[in-house]
This record gives sequence, C-alpha cells and structure tokens, in this order.
Amino acid sequence: MAKPTTKQELKDFCLRRLGAPVLEINVSDEQIDDAYDDALQLFQERCYNGVERMYLKHQITQEDIDRGQATNEDGSTNTVGIVTTTATSTSISGLADPITSKWYETSNFIQIPDSVVGIEKIFKFDASTISGGMFSIKYQLFLNDVAFNLGYNGLLSYAMTKSYLQDIDMMLTTDKQIRFNQRQDRLYLDIDWGSSVKDNYIIVDCYRALDPTEFTGVFNDPFIKNYLTALIKRQWGQNLIKFQGVKLPGGIELNGRQLYDDAERDLESIISKMSSEYEVPPLDLIG
Repeated sequence: MAKPTTKQELKDFCLRRLGAPVLEINVSDEQIDDAYDDALQLFQERCYNGVERMYLKHQITQEDIDRGQATNEDGSTNTVGIVTTTATSTSISGLADPITSKWYETSNFIQIPDSVVGIEKIFKFDASTISGGMFSIKYQLFLNDVAFNLGYNGLLSYAMTKSYLQDIDMMLTTDKQIRFNQRQDRLYLDIDWGSSVKDNYIIVDCYRALDPTEFTGVFNDPFIKNYLTALIKRQWGQNLIKFQGVKLPGGIELNGRQLYDDAERDLESIISKMSSEYEVPPLDLIG
C-alpha cells in the first residue's frame, strides 16, 4: 500500500523501500517491532503531528483531598501534602554522634493518563468576584455601561476597563502552581487542599499522544515512514556486520558496515530535520 493504514502495512512499506522482496532483508519481525516502538515513541514525544491538544476534566475525590492534606508527626494537618519519607544519619568530623536528617516530599498529586506527554496549565476552579457569576464586576460593567452606550465609544471603554480588571484578577487570584513529569504520570497541584471540595472538577490543558489504532493517519506520516525505514536499515546493517568479508557464491560480498553507516547518516539527517520542521519549538520566557 502506498498509504499504509495499519502497523503491518507500514512495516511492509519500509521493507519495500529497502529492496524487499527483490532483496532479502535480514531483520527479524521482533527487531522490526522494536524499531517501530522506538519510532512511534519519538514521533509522539517530539513531533507536533504526534500529539493533540486536549482538555481533560478530573473530578476531585476524597482520596485526592486526603493525600493533599498530610498529617504531621505532631498530629496536625498541613494543606500542601508534605509527608515524611526518609530519615538519614550523617557523621560529621568532630561530632561524637551522627546527625539524623529527615527529608520530606509532597503527595499532593492526581494521577494522569500515561498518554499525556505535556501539560500547559489547569483552569481556575475557584470563584472570583471579578470574573465569576452574573453579579461579577465584568458582567455588571457590560450590562450597565456597554449595553446602553454602544454608540458612544462603549466597546472601547469596555475593552480598556476589562483589561484593567483582568490585571487585578491575575494579581488577586493567581494561576495554580503545577508540576508534571511525563515519566511519573503525576500532576502535582501546589494548592490549599484544605479549601478543596469533593466532587468539584478541574480542567487540565494538556497534550496527548495520538493513538495510531484510532487515528490511522499516523502510519502514513512522512516522518515516521522515513525514521522507521532508517531504523530497520541500521538493524539490517548491525546484523550483517559479523559477516564482514564473507563472500557468497558468485563473488558477492556482504557489507554490513556500509549499511550501518548509511543508516546512521540517514537517522542523523532525519533528527536534524525534525528539530527544524517537525518539533514544536519551546516557548520563550518573556520578562
């Protein structure tokens, strides 16, 4: 198939690029599967076509609140989820007894699906008298000043006042501080868990890896086709390196080292091109 729509079609496509069935590609199915997994992982984690921006909601449970409110050794409760984890003894020259140090870490996290590769932010889930509800300042401003004054620069005045109110809102009700690492599948929320309410929802603005079984266009992406072909080619060369110098009937000599080196150059070129054409650029810090 010129446009592969399944994993097997993609594997067959890459093998044809390398010369099959005219040539025998000395790579096992297991090795091709390993190469496919590596290519898919890089595609989902580094290429903008491998992820989708998604809004996921999570209903706060009592377990989340209890985990976020840790109990101290004296029986008191802290609302940032700091719990005791380890105690270590350190010997210092000149002191008869070692010093015991206790280390703490936070447990104020919620579990995140393993398909999530990055998180931008969470939406505010606390009420604001400036922006929330029909009795908010923004709503009353629009109702009283704009609705009856559209012909006299009402929109301009409203836009300027709204921008000013947004600045006040940002200072008074700041965004929640979050920490996320993809390998942990945990979203740490540095908030006051004591004020959290069971069954409330939070909305997570995140990037989720595309599932190729659902979005079959992944198999036809130019990057993953080129990258998987180069990975199989490198494995083919790796398998043949040990036969370097062995002559086959007819005087043909296998050159696994050349295949391997060519594949390495292909991979280097693909990775370099990915950084400029496929990879999502990092956000610049503006201060």
